Amino acid sequence: MKQTFGSSHVPLSPAVRAGDFIFISGQVPVGSNGEYVGGTIEAQTRQVLENVKAALALAGAEMSDVVKTTVWLEDARDFSGFNKVYATYFPTNPPARTTAEGRLMVDIKVEIEAIAYKPMNPAS
Repeated sequence: MKQTFGSSHVPLSPAVRAGDFIFISGQVPVGSNGEYVGGTIEAQTRQVLENVKAALALAGAEMSDVVKTTVWLEDARDFSGFNKVYATYFPTNPPARTTAEGRLMVDIKVEIEAIAYKPMNPAS
């Protein structure tokens, strides 16, 4: 069974639950006001991870449930600054991760998608 959460101005769901897995669409540095957050890789990474956290919450999950992330950086030279912020969101048992450099759809520095595992009926 598939269940979608949230809405978007583009044809995608921010979060989709498929059984015990939750798939978070690629999140970009857009603030709650709908405006892109500019500035440093650190500022953009922080906003993106806050957006991942919010999308997870729609499906009843949290950052500690994330088992895999995929990250696109516009510039590989931002890897160190990105990692500093990323580590604060996953201080223990970080998820598996793939990070690649690539041209992004809009003028941003980072995009992150995530997969979380959160059993629908956890064993008691």
